[in-house]
Amino acid sequence: MSDVRPDKRLGQHFLHERGVIERIVAAIGVVPGERIVEIGPGTGVLTKAMLEAGAEVTAIEIDERCWDGLEAMSRAYDNRLRVVKGDALQVLGRSVEVEGIKVVGNLPYNVGTEIVVQLVELRSPLEMVFMLQKEVIERICAVPDTSDWGRLGVLCDLLCQREDLFDVSPGAFTPPPKVMSSVCRLTPLPALRYDVDLAKLDKVLRLIFGQRRKMLRGVLKGVVSAETLEELGIDPTWRGEVLDTQQICMIAERA
Repeated sequence: MSDVRPDKRLGQHFLHERGVIERIVAAIGVVPGERIVEIGPGTGVLTKAMLEAGAEVTAIEIDERCWDGLEAMSRAYDNRLRVVKGDALQVLGRSVEVEGIKVVGNLPYNVGTEIVVQLVELRSPLEMVFMLQKEVIERICAVPDTSDWGRLGVLCDLLCQREDLFDVSPGAFTPPPKVMSSVCRLTPLPALRYDVDLAKLDKVLRLIFGQRRKMLRGVLKGVVSAETLEELGIDPTWRGEVLDTQQICMIAERA
């Protein structure tokens, strides 16, 4: 499949550096015979490495130019590769089961964040190992009172154990992206870190981080009163970015 050229419309940057591939496989911790779901295999370099380590892989690929090559790879590895032709956002948790299964991938730059949020909210994968732009990984693993702290970090902190594993330079890809990439591991928690209604939480997150430089009493007007914030021990003049996950969940439960 070396003749398949990355499609900018699909946010494709194909990984080719062997050392990085080996580090990702090590981070996944492939056990011979285990099932793994891969998102966006592209030309199949990571897919092949996992098959060689003994995994049974379900690969979700939207780019029809890659399908024939992946099907040929499946035949070469005793049909331990199942190719699902479609959009990961449409099939994950539906026609492709992820409960109790590791989910991995070099995620497309244009929809990577959406895929992470969808899987994190499903809460069913055993573990997730993803490569994304470094700036996205920094947001996933962010802490309160930093510029990276926002909706993505709060959701991932509430639902997962987060690990920023290592950086990957642009030269490891074809074509080289203009930014650094990173690999992270997300391990879903057995229960929410704090009790909260996720729909209410999402509403509050969009309010406080949609206008992150405004005071809470302003962005939450009509949703949670200043008096209620004070009851929770939260200063209404604070900005949302200083709040930790627990405080945001407390606000959401009163929304």
